Amino acid sequence: MNPGHAFGDHIKTEKIKRHHYEEESKLLRLRWYLLPVLIVFFGALLLFNLFSVQIIQGNYYQQLSDSNRIRTQVIPAPRGVIFDRNGNPLVYNIPGFQLVTDCSADDPTKCKTTHLSHDQALALIAKGDKNIQVDSLREYPYKDALAHVLGYIGQISPGELASGNYAGYQPDTWVGQSGIEEQYEQQLHGQDGQALVEVNALGQEVRSLGQTDPVPGHNITLTIDLKLQQDAYNAAKDLKKGAVIISKPDGEILAMVSKPSFDPNLFTLDSSYKPASDSADKSVSTILTDSQNQPLLNRAIGGIYPPGSTFKIVVSAVGLQENIIDQNYTVVDTGILKVGNFSFANWYYTDYGKKEPKPLNVVTALQRSNDIFFYKLAQKISVNRISAFAQKMGVGQILGIDLPGEVTGILPTTQWKQKTFGQEWYLGDTYNYGIGQGYLLTTPLQVNSWTQIIANGGTLYMPHLLMTPKPVVKGKNILNSKTIGLIRQGMIEVCNPGGVSYPLFNFEVKNSKLPIDGKNITSVASASADMRHVVIACKTGTAQQGGATALPHAWITLFAPAYKPQIVVTVLDESAGEGSDISAPIAKQILTDYFGSGQ
Repeated sequence: MNPGHAFGDHIKTEKIKRHHYEEESKLLRLRWYLLPVLIVFFGALLLFNLFSVQIIQGNYYQQLSDSNRIRTQVIPAPRGVIFDRNGNPLVYNIPGFQLVTDCSADDPTKCKTTHLSHDQALALIAKGDKNIQVDSLREYPYKDALAHVLGYIGQISPGELASGNYAGYQPDTWVGQSGIEEQYEQQLHGQDGQALVEVNALGQEVRSLGQTDPVPGHNITLTIDLKLQQDAYNAAKDLKKGAVIISKPDGEILAMVSKPSFDPNLFTLDSSYKPASDSADKSVSTILTDSQNQPLLNRAIGGIYPPGSTFKIVVSAVGLQENIIDQNYTVVDTGILKVGNFSFANWYYTDYGKKEPKPLNVVTALQRSNDIFFYKLAQKISVNRISAFAQKMGVGQILGIDLPGEVTGILPTTQWKQKTFGQEWYLGDTYNYGIGQGYLLTTPLQVNSWTQIIANGGTLYMPHLLMTPKPVVKGKNILNSKTIGLIRQGMIEVCNPGGVSYPLFNFEVKNSKLPIDGKNITSVASASADMRHVVIACKTGTAQQGGATALPHAWITLFAPAYKPQIVVTVLDESAGEGSDISAPIAKQILTDYFGSGQ
């Protein structure tokens, strides 16, 4: 037996056991320490989260909780009502429903609103749809007749919302898109109210927490005369494309019609609405895509046309006011003028092969609308001088009417032609210019405005639709009384036998209330005591366009009574024929309605 060896083995084994025991003790002690550390760590983390949620982010989660519990309902503000000059409402606000869809949290401007009928809204509400809102809808009772004056409203676009012109507007707001609705949007638009409502977990209303009442938009009054507007629209019922403007001599617009028209209710009312029976376009999509007729175009202010012989008023005014001619200046009607290989004829010679038997002065030249006289007069004045003075009379410029879409037209000069076409100005261009043809393009509003200058004694007023206490003067003393007297006399003769506007010869109406003054209003011989003869000053125009086969534009512009004017009327019928045949009967019906009604 070897005791040393055995003892050594025992010692070795004991050391190994002791080593394992110590390691297990250390691990056990580590476990006992780790558990409290983890408890403390996670407890601190929980306390920090509680502190963060309740203290640091408390407002956020409070708002989030409230948003789930409290809902804000928009109370739409009614738009201001638009009235005519006599207090007649031209639009109505009616209750309705709208469906708000396609809203994005990232881009709230993408919300889309659709107007619903009463039945459609009730059906969606019954299904639990929460996107239905009560709304105030816009109704236009006079439909096509006032469409281009009033315009229409539509949902605000993202571009409009981002433009800065609509501060405080919501993405689903409806705003003016044309006409008076657009021009006076800021006045007509009200301030929406809000209602705070508490709801339960099912989204059901528990109680009302209060509300802010909406502030309606401001009402506005226009210069428009509703009856006259309707009369003008009815008088132009056969006018396919064109415009009618009726104004007072101081720039107030009494009526404005553009054809073709459209029914603005199609843009604002729900799908159950039936459009006007005489509207060419029965839906919004056809209105927007009708590039041939362009029903949204207000031709009264946004269409440009050669004015034809109505421009002879302006050429006469330039010659007289600039002392280039006087009442004694005469021209012999030769029937035709030749410039090189080109011929420039008078209409009387072209249509009937005749010439005027006597030399023509400015009065008789206007009476007969003689082209030879105005060819020669334009040559005598020169194109640049005509244009410079015509600009004083409102030609070739924005007149400033309070409607969107007004254009300037074209007022040519020698420099303009050189810059535009790279060509010099020829004598033939001057001849055409003298009779309102060639490069000259004007709006019906400009024609109406230069007619006002003759009617009111020489002042150019800013045309306007908003009723204001004092009109804005753009130019004073443009013409003197002598110039106005000669032009007025020529225009009176146009509407009398011997003139060219035969539908207006000896114009009579039945209205015993019209006071007879022997100058503006006279009695009618061999007629009832109720009949009156109204003296009119007018000028027709037949403006060639579009080639030899195209019908000319038909014009007439006038004021009445001639010596104490109450209204100025301008009618344009696009591509329709001669002014005397086409536009004069429309003007006659308007005058009959106006003076025959005792206005």
